[in-house]
Amino acid sequence: MAQITELSKIQVPLGGQQIELQQIDHAEDGMSMMRVRIREGKRFTIFDIDAVTAAQLGNAIQQWAKTQGQA
Repeated sequence: MAQITELSKIQVPLGGQQIELQQIDHAEDGMSMMRVRIREGKRFTIFDIDAVTAAQLGNAIQQWAKTQGQA
């Protein structure tokens, strides 16, 4: 069984989507992953990523935000 810890909830102002970030700790093998849940109305997109992928995604998002002059 996995333990789920809420990390962040972000409401997207223009599209109304809700982004939830959760830490998933798997008891069986000790693996931790980040779950990204994007809700659009009744539809959910959910994916679990490892720490390396999370860092790459975070860096890419941060770099893009810096080029927009709003970060």
